[in-house]
Amino acid sequence: MNIDNLVNNILDSYDKYGLINRNDAENFPNRQNVVAILSDIQSLIFPGFRVAEEIDPVNIRYVTGQKINSIISKLTKEIQKALIYTITETQGNKSNIQDSHCFKLAEQTSIALIEAIPELRRRIQLDTIAAFNGDPAAKSNEEVILSYPGLEAIVVHRIANFLFTNGVPLIPRIMSEHVHGKTGIDIHPGATIGDSFFIDHGTGVVIGETCVIGKNVKIYQGVTLGALSVKKELQDKKRHPTIEDDVTIYAGATILGGKTIIGKGCIIGGNTWVTESVAAGTVVTQQGN
Repeated sequence: MNIDNLVNNILDSYDKYGLINRNDAENFPNRQNVVAILSDIQSLIFPGFRVAEEIDPVNIRYVTGQKINSIISKLTKEIQKALIYTITETQGNKSNIQDSHCFKLAEQTSIALIEAIPELRRRIQLDTIAAFNGDPAAKSNEEVILSYPGLEAIVVHRIANFLFTNGVPLIPRIMSEHVHGKTGIDIHPGATIGDSFFIDHGTGVVIGETCVIGKNVKIYQGVTLGALSVKKELQDKKRHPTIEDDVTIYAGATILGGKTIIGKGCIIGGNTWVTESVAAGTVVTQQGN
């Protein structure tokens, strides 16, 4: 075995096939860095829940300030890389990179996310309460925060969705796919989700990019809110359904199509297949039931 030959063959593949994240102007966000930043943001949202740390009235201001500075610094670097990479890919002209003010835009977005934390925490509190009220097995809000995969997926979505709607490329998808791998819940960061959202059990849930979900919606495992067609030319169209307020969707239900609207207060039964709009207050079950 000749190590030099093995090294040369792998280096040749880097040149031939690409897919290498270099430390220069061409590099793009690092997954490990983004996941670490996401964990820091989650610990800012739920202090003392995610990592072992001393939180008391004396040091909480210092601990919070330290987290904020770290998040802004690290997230700014990753957003800057994402912006530079996207500009290079779309324009093919590296000379425009310095003129794009990527660092300033990245820093502004990072600070905006920190400014949004109180509002995100308000919404996440409503999601937590919805989980506690919606599951008879839940003994406390703290149990929900510590152990419910549905809440973790929603928390990450609210963070990723903020970045997505503020024009950050790549990073929101890294965040959503990271929590997808942990929980089995796949929510595209572009999906719009209202307050008091509860995913019970969660495994196998899929929520597409252009899905719009209202308030007080509850869904169970295996639910798909998807598209009727996955043709690439439809990427800028609304492909996924709209779920209005106070809807419950039971396990295994599939709801497809950008024009499909599930009206307020509907109950969608388990293992149903819905491709047309449903009027408010309707109960949908499998044919023959």
